[in-house]
Amino acid sequence: MTRDRKRRVAFVMLAGLAFCGGIAVASSASAPKLARGATEEAEYLAENDAAMTTMMQGVAAQPTGDIDRDFVVMMVPHHQGAIDMAVSYLKFGRNEQLRRIAQEIIVDQQQEIIAMKMAVGEPMPQQSAAPTQSYSEPSSAPAMQRMDPNMKM
Repeated sequence: MTRDRKRRVAFVMLAGLAFCGGIAVASSASAPKLARGATEEAEYLAENDAAMTTMMQGVAAQPTGDIDRDFVVMMVPHHQGAIDMAVSYLKFGRNEQLRRIAQEIIVDQQQEIIAMKMAVGEPMPQQSAAPTQSYSEPSSAPAMQRMDPNMKM
């Protein structure tokens, strides 16, 4: 092998080692970020699993013979499960479009729970802040109480 060729081979080998070393350094530097992401995902999945389990237990209610009430009894946990999953997504999710959708799910599902309960004559639930509220907003309860119970949705 010529001296020039030996230098080129040595250069390629050193460049390869440097490249591999750079990968090792880069991967060890991003390891905490990956671990944090895995921890967040595990927390998110645990919360989602708990919401699904609670929902499935609630949906499995025993029929009473009153189809209207049975429908509400099964749908409320279904809607609450959607709310719980959306709240969990807001804690961990990053996509702004999905975050807006999750917020809409929370509001829509809460309103539907109230409407269904009112439709079968149940009293208005206690007013509470939406899971995403950090301050008190004016209540829509008086408006909901004035709604025509025969209104079609």
